[in-house]
Amino acid sequence: MKYRCVFDLAGKEKEIAQLEKESAAADFWDEPGKAQAIMQQLASLREEVGVWKELAGRVAELQSLLELAVADDDETMLAEITAEAKKVTAELSHLEFRLLLSGKHDRNDAILAIHAGAGGTEAQDWTEMLLRMYLRWAESQDFKTEILDSLAGEEAGLKTVTVEVAGPYAYGHLKAERGVHRLVRLSPFDASHRRHTSFALVEVWPDIAEDIEVDIDPNDLKIEVYRSSGPGGQHMQKNATAVRITHLPTGIVVACQNERSQSRNREVAMKILRGRLYDLELEEQEKERARLKGKHVEAGWGNQIRSYVLQPYHMVKDLRTGHETANTQAVLDGHLDDFMEAYLRMMMGEGVDS
Repeated sequence: MKYRCVFDLAGKEKEIAQLEKESAAADFWDEPGKAQAIMQQLASLREEVGVWKELAGRVAELQSLLELAVADDDETMLAEITAEAKKVTAELSHLEFRLLLSGKHDRNDAILAIHAGAGGTEAQDWTEMLLRMYLRWAESQDFKTEILDSLAGEEAGLKTVTVEVAGPYAYGHLKAERGVHRLVRLSPFDASHRRHTSFALVEVWPDIAEDIEVDIDPNDLKIEVYRSSGPGGQHMQKNATAVRITHLPTGIVVACQNERSQSRNREVAMKILRGRLYDLELEEQEKERARLKGKHVEAGWGNQIRSYVLQPYHMVKDLRTGHETANTQAVLDGHLDDFMEAYLRMMMGEGVDS
């Protein structure tokens, strides 16, 4: 197995020493936000180095025990060494996979948005199916999820939904899902039960800290407040608490209405906007890389990444990596790790950091 980079233990230890030196400075806590970020980075690096050192120690011990077992022809000890070696191999495979998650914000929480494509009720139902799939996947990872904003379809499903996914490496995993997802099935909304094709667009941004290198001029923002569309009755908002922010230079519009207070909705909307602007910058960089390589790839709507076929046969296939499975129900129930890993290994092989 080949990687563009390997775990640089000496380099990580040098980085730890530098951060420890910074944290010992008398004025370190004068900027609490920056100090907290450094301490989190330091703790993460210590954990990474500790895990690799512990694994290296176990490998060295197994090698010594193996020499003794072979010399003594001890079959019982050989069996125990073999069992332990399998455990070490499995842990090494897991750590190697973590090396794929080496992007700048791969450790961050993620903001996931799903938008129905053309096709009315069919596409809106597909959007809700995708939401269920990602919520199931997040649950399997012990990630926390919160729906930040949603717009229901007229008859069924969702026109759009935005979800916060909180957990280590949430963005690193979910970035593999960006793009257009296509569903082929017998329509439950068609009286003739004909086969339909539906599309939905999945967008993913890192949930980034407020000190991210995204320059947002307040003069570039159009901020509107309105009443949240609640279920009615005692839960209907009497005050304008929902917030919609338009970034005028790019035309990006974000909204949040699921929080109780206007200030909280505004805070969440700004967080989504920062993530989208950051993602837009990454997109421009990817276009420039593709141009320099002599290959232009459209990053907009229509760039289908995965097909989910439920009729006339069962197949989920990722068109980027070629990875596929006939177990469509498992995928729709959130078993996405194999697809994510295949994408990350492909990107690592191409030397792309997203």
